[in-house]
Amino acid sequence: MHLTNAQTRHLRGLAHHLKPVLQIGDKGITPALLNELDQVLNDHELIKVSIAGADRETRRELTQELCQQAQCQLVQIIGRISVLYRRANPPAILLP
Repeated sequence: MHLTNAQTRHLRGLAHHLKPVLQIGDKGITPALLNELDQVLNDHELIKVSIAGADRETRRELTQELCQQAQCQLVQIIGRISVLYRRANPPAILLP
């Protein structure tokens, strides 16, 4: 699923007040982190992930790997925070 510009803007607005629910540290992406990410996306659809201790390019690569592994969409990256979205079944967030 590809997000349109209107859908991305809508999701960014919804994510504004959210706190990060996952943090990626020095160990990087582990199987346990991927399991937790899958569970959190099933429960919430829209989440923030904090990536600590990495430069900009590394954070972008980690975020892309997360999206690929969890089959979710990147909504935005602001500093060390990445906003991810994956539609649940049934969807809790109605997109425009």
